[in-house]
Amino acid sequence: MMLQNLALSDMVIAAFLVFARVGACLLIMPGISSPRIPLQVRLFLALACSLMVVPLVLKQVTPAANAAPLVLMRIIVIEAIVGALIGILARMYFWALQFMANTIAMATGYSGAPGAGIESEEPQAAIATIVTFSALLMFFIMDLHLEVLRALLSSYSAIPVDGVFQPATAMVNLTDTLSKAFFSTIRIAAPFIVFAVVVNIAVGLINKLTPTIPVYFISMPFVLAGGLMLLYFTMPDLLRFFTSETGSYLRNF
Repeated sequence: MMLQNLALSDMVIAAFLVFARVGACLLIMPGISSPRIPLQVRLFLALACSLMVVPLVLKQVTPAANAAPLVLMRIIVIEAIVGALIGILARMYFWALQFMANTIAMATGYSGAPGAGIESEEPQAAIATIVTFSALLMFFIMDLHLEVLRALLSSYSAIPVDGVFQPATAMVNLTDTLSKAFFSTIRIAAPFIVFAVVVNIAVGLINKLTPTIPVYFISMPFVLAGGLMLLYFTMPDLLRFFTSETGSYLRNF
């Protein structure tokens, strides 16, 4: 009945308002925003998700479709900001994990010869790429991307389409999420940081005891092998912990 009573112009404007929020979120959220996905695919995916959301939120969006042109322009900009904020909050755990994955690569001696990144165009170490790609794979296997879409739907009740934006609340959410994300991911990198500290202290002591022997070059293969063994045994728990932390955050989003 709602669709039948709406004018075509109002329906198009309402759909564009939904596209502004949903498209901005998909532009930043993990996985879908990867530069490895062609731009046309991301655009059509954003359009498909927006058309899927329109019937569910039409009652909340319709009043804004009748606003004056200048007010409507302001609402469109704010809708894009709100969608981008939701995407940033969903992606912040992956930014923190990417930073800690590079820390893990440096701690185990594999930071040299960086390759192509998964979630960004910046080069990454091989271990960092493996950790990031594995976490992204678990993100989709555990259907956590659906939690982002659920948060998008819930945002229409929490943040109405009225052209009002509260930057103080947004900054509080950003800082809280950033703090939680880095505290969670630093627990992931903690074993490798401890490994690096212990190994470097041991190598330094051995070098002091035998200054005539190039201990650094002799010990490097053992450091690399120890880092790979530690990653082999901790990788399942690392991914399980990250998925659990990210999932609990997104479900309480």
